[in-house]
Amino acid sequence: MRILIKNGRVIDPIMGMDTVNDVFIVAGKIIAIGAGPDGFQANQVIDAKGLVVCPGLVDLSVRLREPGLEYKATLESEMRAAVAGGVTSLACPPDTDPPLDEPGLVEMLKHRAKNLNQAHVYPIGALTQGLKGDRLTEMAELHDAGCIAFGQSDKQLLDTRVMLRAMQYASTFGFSVWLSPEDAGIANSGVAHDGEVATRLGLPAIPVCAETIAISSIVLIARETGAKVHLCRVSSAEGVAMVRAARQQGLPITCDVAANYIHLSEMDISFFDSNCHLVPPLRSLSDRDALRAGLIDGTIDAICSDHAPVDEDAKLLPFGESEAGSTGLELLLSLILKWATEMKIPLVVALAKITSEPAKLLGVEAGHLSLGAAADLCIFDPGQYWKVEAMSLKSQGKNTPFLGMELQGRVKYTLADGVVVYED
Repeated sequence: MRILIKNGRVIDPIMGMDTVNDVFIVAGKIIAIGAGPDGFQANQVIDAKGLVVCPGLVDLSVRLREPGLEYKATLESEMRAAVAGGVTSLACPPDTDPPLDEPGLVEMLKHRAKNLNQAHVYPIGALTQGLKGDRLTEMAELHDAGCIAFGQSDKQLLDTRVMLRAMQYASTFGFSVWLSPEDAGIANSGVAHDGEVATRLGLPAIPVCAETIAISSIVLIARETGAKVHLCRVSSAEGVAMVRAARQQGLPITCDVAANYIHLSEMDISFFDSNCHLVPPLRSLSDRDALRAGLIDGTIDAICSDHAPVDEDAKLLPFGESEAGSTGLELLLSLILKWATEMKIPLVVALAKITSEPAKLLGVEAGHLSLGAAADLCIFDPGQYWKVEAMSLKSQGKNTPFLGMELQGRVKYTLADGVVVYED
């Protein structure tokens, strides 16, 4: 298959490219940008005039809900949502049912995803058996089955001895450990940030120290073991400062933030909107501003959707009893464009946070438009507005804090391995 994408604004964060150009694709690979090879005849021509052509988005946290949680979402529905959002590579946390703690489960997930011929799926293996936090999994076997890192999802390691052993094991093999920094004892049954809003609404609170105490333990053990650690969804100003200090000391620690947290704050739960019930909780406006600053100075490496589809019944419960989580795959691009516009950040810099930077964290060949690279592309209209409506979302999970809002930036085409897998 030979595809010509012509007249598009081609943006590649790695090469610093931002020019109007043509892109030539043969047999699933990018063979030229600009002038095409002699005698090139396209089987398909995509006129991208007025559109942006960039690497397919890379999402660091996408719960596909398979195996075991198909009542929340299916692999088919979430892969459709991924390509509709321009996402061509994604990492899947291990909190399926059963968890991804056996090579057979990982191989089955990868096989099912590959047969759908849409986005590339990179499983994160369970750090402990059953995510119970006591016995380590056979990380080497899980890695051979296709896991790119190991973590606990939102299940906390209550025993720091287990964390120490896990990081020692991971360090020996060069594996990366992905942890969500939250002290379970302090967070307990909290559902909202410990601030004025939670007090006024009478909601059980989670103080910032639940995050900072966890980060402190993780940093100290990472220093002891030399393990590569990725902190998932940092949410507070103090947390960002601690990561910044650890990196200044030369520790191999990276982190990400979910797109919801760079736009929303505790103020958004004021009307008990269960769509804003997230883990970690939405924090203060000053925390939100610190997250934005951390992205700009490079302390925070990437932005993810933290896609977690929840069935409607679980969201119709009162705020404190509702299930945490929101859909995000189809909103990721628009929320990043909104952030870039508000912060006056060049598009090439903003797109790096959802393409080349997360690809680097995953250690996969994605997020760039180098010659010879797989033609995983997102083509979008940066000026088109669209309204976030539940019935228009491809994901089986329809809950998001942005329901009813108009967002800018609409995906028009998504290509995976040189095949058009989505067209608006």
